[in-house]
Amino acid sequence: MTIRRPLLQPALTVAMAALLAQTPAGFAASHREAPITALDQKADITDWFAFVSPENPDRAVLILNVDPFLEPSNGPNYFPFDPGILYEMKIDNNLDGIPDITFQFRFKTQYTNPGVFTGYVGGLLGIPPITSLSGPGSQGLNLIQTYEVTMVTPTLREELNNGQTLYAVPTNVGPRTMPNYGVLRAQGVYTLLDGIRVFAGTVADPFFVDLGAAFDSLNFRTAAGGGVLSAAVDADDAHNYAPNALAGFNVNTLMLEVPIAMLTSGGKEYAASNKLAVIGTYGTTSRQKLSVLRDGGTQGTWAQVQRLGNPLINELIIGTGSKDRFSMDDPTNDAQFASFFLNPLLAQIFSSIGIPVPPAPRTDLLPLVQYMAPICPGCAASDAGPIADLLRLNTGIPPTAFGSQKRLGFLAGDNAGFPNGRRPVDDVIDIAARAVGGILANSTKYGTLIGDGVNTSSSQLTGTFPFLAPAYDGRDSAHAGPGQPGCANQPGGICPVN
Repeated sequence: MTIRRPLLQPALTVAMAALLAQTPAGFAASHREAPITALDQKADITDWFAFVSPENPDRAVLILNVDPFLEPSNGPNYFPFDPGILYEMKIDNNLDGIPDITFQFRFKTQYTNPGVFTGYVGGLLGIPPITSLSGPGSQGLNLIQTYEVTMVTPTLREELNNGQTLYAVPTNVGPRTMPNYGVLRAQGVYTLLDGIRVFAGTVADPFFVDLGAAFDSLNFRTAAGGGVLSAAVDADDAHNYAPNALAGFNVNTLMLEVPIAMLTSGGKEYAASNKLAVIGTYGTTSRQKLSVLRDGGTQGTWAQVQRLGNPLINELIIGTGSKDRFSMDDPTNDAQFASFFLNPLLAQIFSSIGIPVPPAPRTDLLPLVQYMAPICPGCAASDAGPIADLLRLNTGIPPTAFGSQKRLGFLAGDNAGFPNGRRPVDDVIDIAARAVGGILANSTKYGTLIGDGVNTSSSQLTGTFPFLAPAYDGRDSAHAGPGQPGCANQPGGICPVN
């Protein structure tokens, strides 16, 4: 069936309006995935990444990004991590959907100059520019955050700091305050026990999506294909044809590089064909819930606010009315959301406008919520485990060299990419939409080139730890948007409005 691209956008709008009149379910990608995190931005997980390091192939990289849409110039206190939040990275390594290894992050905040009106100052009042996270050159750091990393297993709880004070890297305030931000940021990379590397701080948001068009009832820009890409645009991994809503915004990141042998149940590396090579991963944020005791004391337990595994599940599948419950529940309870997995609303919308999609129940989506091929070719039917939203990573699949990675990951023959784990370069919006469209069932029959025309991050990703670009400069940074520069292959390099 031929889809006329210029007609796709109004057809999508009409179809979406009709279907939303029948159901409360919502969709599309956001940096505030659920109502609960729209009210608690600090606890909002924007992205979760897990991939085999292209720098050190015997290691896996875990990245938890939180606190969305950080405007680089938004002082005076900028973007500290919340000391009241427990940040966690969770690993299932025996195919049962239950975490076997958890890495926990807790932060502390200190104000060294309480009379100063801003969190960071340098080159004024006799205070030198900020060139260090501690000691000489750090006098201008009024707001200082340190943190601890703890590894928890069923039999072990181990502090990983290795006697070091770990400093979170602050945002890039500007050239007078922080004249060599690259050097300052490099000081935030630490080596922990067992050779684990860690980084925490503010970075340029690596995500890329035409978010405004997506939430305007899928009103994608005609100049970028109207929701279906041409073959030429689809093949271009290096340029954007529509505005990236995240361009110029920062985000807070927590990052670990861990030896693969520490993550697998057998304590070693395995070939891709071995089911023991596959781990399930996700990130969570939690806040402490206090109970007042009769003697006037208190006791606290942690209450999960948000979790994120597969971006496809959280952002394209779960209906808005169920998102809070999904966010606060555990992956092993995800069978309650099976109706969303097996008959996605977005697939119904695609079908209503003539894009061929497989009929429900959509069992072709089960590899995203169970252990099975193609991510786990060594898994038998009995290994599938419960329906659980985990970002599954086959650690036996070698990484693709940075610079050769394909934005469409697994769909483009780059098996080291999403949905086998997720890298910052992976275009999860296009991949997820095509998965909902049925490409995992039959790439020929259900291979419509669905996409928003935003094909790459606006920040400069790297092939070495910590991989994500330095935070945008608060004084001199700017955003890209409709009618502004940022789309090099569009006329004049200007991103289209329509």
